[in-house]
Amino acid sequence: MKVCVYAICKNESQFVDRWMDSMEEADLVVVLDTGSTDDTVEKLRKRGAVVQVETITPWRFDVARNRSLELIPEDVDVCVCTDLDEVFHKGWRKALESVWSDNVGQVSYRYTWSFQPNGAEGVVFWQEKIHRRFGYRWTHPVHEVLTWVGEGIRKKTVPAYGIQLDHYPDHSKSRGQYLPLLEMSVEEDPTDDRNMHYLGREYMYKGEWLKAINTLKKHLNMEKATWSNERCASMRYIARSYIALGNHKQAEIWFLQAIAEAPHLREPWLDFAELAYANKDWFLLIWLTERSLTIQQRPATYISEAASWGSLPYDLCALGYYYIGNFMKSLSYVEKALSISPDDARLQNNRKLIQEKIQVN
Repeated sequence: MKVCVYAICKNESQFVDRWMDSMEEADLVVVLDTGSTDDTVEKLRKRGAVVQVETITPWRFDVARNRSLELIPEDVDVCVCTDLDEVFHKGWRKALESVWSDNVGQVSYRYTWSFQPNGAEGVVFWQEKIHRRFGYRWTHPVHEVLTWVGEGIRKKTVPAYGIQLDHYPDHSKSRGQYLPLLEMSVEEDPTDDRNMHYLGREYMYKGEWLKAINTLKKHLNMEKATWSNERCASMRYIARSYIALGNHKQAEIWFLQAIAEAPHLREPWLDFAELAYANKDWFLLIWLTERSLTIQQRPATYISEAASWGSLPYDLCALGYYYIGNFMKSLSYVEKALSISPDDARLQNNRKLIQEKIQVN
């Protein structure tokens, strides 16, 4: 079985050595450089990568990915698409070989997209960028996905539980290209529900609140938009946009809809709890946070937000109990928050204040 790692890059010299160390279990590494002005190309070639330099104009991620895929020799069996700011844990090749067979077309694996300041995992989900050499192409200008274009029935996707890929991005890089590419993607395929959701989310990130609300409502009305987790996220983002516009009443309505859509997720409960905190509705805050904590299983999807599985729910609950005068309960929750975020100065100060209240009373 011949395995090739392939990637696209531009000005990523700082990541080359770490990435190449991580990919050394492959038989071959192929990279499409799209116009680096630093020494990325030289460093990659020195480390043994096969590098082609080309400019993609106009820029599209799917075109660049497909061009990099075309550089892979035809005798390769398995293609592994990564980026230079990603790192495999050692042993990934063995785990891949253990699940690969003639009936497999793609392999899914655990992906840590972000990390918290203390080094704990942030957003974690499963992705499937390992695939057969033939029959697949990348589609969409941004948030590109692998699409089966081969003949016959698509082979199955299997999980490889021993593969872990970590993402350590360069936060200095601009996301400015994402919005126009998402607008292009929705224009090209207005029936694609995932990109409609992404576009609405991007408008929210940019502070274009009305565009976000209208686009996310379009997503919810799409025939293909049936995944409850993503529908819930659209509802939450609509609510957040209404909060930014000062309309807390509409935000409450949308948070309630989000909870009804996906009560198995912590995120809608905690989003609503933060609004309750802002409105000083302490009993509602306590109910929402304690309800969120009854959810013990974190979903393996990109929808899961790190804050919901960190100290936030305990922190909010401690605040709620503090403001209704139940200091013992407040202390128990702030201790739980500190067990997750022990270096948080604000939580440490809150614990001190609560302890002083208990001593006085």
